[in-house]
Amino acid sequence: MANGGPVEHGYPHLDTVRASITALYKRLSYDTIQTFATSVAPVDVAFCDTDDLYLGAQRVARELVRHYRLPDARMIVSFREMTHAAHVELAAGPEYFVELNDRFRRHRRDIGAALAHEVMHVYLHRLGLSFSGTRENEILTDTAATYLGAGWLLLDAYREDGASSQKLGYLTPEEFGYVLAKRAQVFGEDPSVWFTSAQAYAAFAEGRVRARSDERQPPLTAAGWVGRRRYVQDRRHAGDLRSAGPGGVGAGGAGVSYAFTAEGRGVALRVSFPCPTCQQRIRVPVRGRVRARCGLCRTVLECDT
Repeated sequence: MANGGPVEHGYPHLDTVRASITALYKRLSYDTIQTFATSVAPVDVAFCDTDDLYLGAQRVARELVRHYRLPDARMIVSFREMTHAAHVELAAGPEYFVELNDRFRRHRRDIGAALAHEVMHVYLHRLGLSFSGTRENEILTDTAATYLGAGWLLLDAYREDGASSQKLGYLTPEEFGYVLAKRAQVFGEDPSVWFTSAQAYAAFAEGRVRARSDERQPPLTAAGWVGRRRYVQDRRHAGDLRSAGPGGVGAGGAGVSYAFTAEGRGVALRVSFPCPTCQQRIRVPVRGRVRARCGLCRTVLECDT
């Protein structure tokens, strides 16, 4: 939790974010992810200063448990002084003890954001889905909470001006925006209408630009002229390498996401690239216009290989 200190910006964790989206599809399946088509509604996690602190926190926790479909999980929420925003004990259940930073006694509007992250820890714990390393696992948790409909709360808790700053979670604001935009592309949502923070809206807008650029990478037909020109050059170079002898053919080079492969002479050249929806790599033959269907998220892609 950044509380008055500098807020990191940009996309330093983007590779882990993308790996997290792929892991979600692999562990949950396309059908299960589709059951999260509706995000947590602002009214269901609203918290005003007149609400009882503990009863209100328990109410918001129950709503997030319901949203994540953890009906047999009970969250016991308390408050104490700590460095981080919150902490949850990942026991066997059904009761889980969540501790929130004492500052939320005064900033009650952000209790839902803190609980969205902690209850997702419980959800992933029950799934048995985790990454190696604490930081990577926290990035997975933020990404999962956002992609499954509750992480917009975490981005909305981001506020920054010349005198103060606040940000919850391990993703940067722009990375939260990126994941939200990925979710919006799948479910047709517009989370921007829920933001109360102007900085959150700006971060979402920037993340949406980055997310849309994933859909304009070669060999997708939506790729721009510059990307297509480089792709053609890399394809020609890969063909020359294949003609030189057997073995694999290298990627196009730094800064591109596609890679060419071939078993040897006389074997059709193939290109692999990440699905813009779930980031699972797709491999198709190099033979002009091709329609590919991602087996993981079922996205149909128009390609010009």
